Amino acid sequence: MAYLSDPKETIAVLQRYHFNFQKKFGQNFLIDGHVIEKIIAAAGIGKDDVVLEIGPGIGTLTQRLCEAAGDVVAVEIDRNLIPILTGDTCKDYKNLRIVSGDIMKTDIPALLAPYGDRPVKVVANLPYYITTPILMKLLEDRLPIESITVMVQKEVAERMETGPGTKDYGALSLAVQYYSEPYLAANVPANCFMPRPNVGSAVIRLTVHDTPPVSVKDERKMFALIRASFNQRRKTLVNGIGNAAELSYTKEQVAEALEKLGMPATIRGEALTLADFAALSDALEE
Repeated sequence: MAYLSDPKETIAVLQRYHFNFQKKFGQNFLIDGHVIEKIIAAAGIGKDDVVLEIGPGIGTLTQRLCEAAGDVVAVEIDRNLIPILTGDTCKDYKNLRIVSGDIMKTDIPALLAPYGDRPVKVVANLPYYITTPILMKLLEDRLPIESITVMVQKEVAERMETGPGTKDYGALSLAVQYYSEPYLAANVPANCFMPRPNVGSAVIRLTVHDTPPVSVKDERKMFALIRASFNQRRKTLVNGIGNAAELSYTKEQVAEALEKLGMPATIRGEALTLADFAALSDALEE
């Protein structure tokens, strides 16, 4: 069987179906077999695993996932791609289930229920315009997922992995690191895609924590503090949190809580670790 990681095969399929790329779905199809092997290796997929693939496209990555995993469930938003997947590029794989739908509106636990307690790994070449909402849905909903290995914009991957004191550190870094352990597996140049994106890409694996690395009394409150701290990066924490409409703390209360934790009132959000934000949230609760 011909693999779609051969650009000639991809072009042949696109021409056969008179397929036009949809900008609204952020479609960039992978055309590099080495990158696909790196994704499979980073995800650590084995025959016991169930893989949830988001946005299979014409099935370039799907083909290899079906060969590596026990079962694959692929959710595709573009209805024009379903007949290509089911009737052509992936028709011979008996361990593949293709679902037409939007992952943001999909009942993922119901989708995965038929597979029982088997390990589930998410693998995807995500559309860059909706990367963060998809990842946060997967992480915040506490789904029965072991890991998430995704192709994202390089800049976003760096933001997820970075620590305090860097310009890329922010609310996304803290949210991802609360729910998972990020590992940047590979940088991917633009010429590995069709059409070529205008930005560099990267493969990142998020190994989901069984329990978060810090304990906090009110998770929601902590994330509201984090958002307020980074909404206006140049402001001090006291001003950022004190001015936040979704929070009801006065600047004096914030300064007092910081003092209790041995931090100056002039400190900014980018200097705090996840443990610091948890401690601040608990101090403000008191």
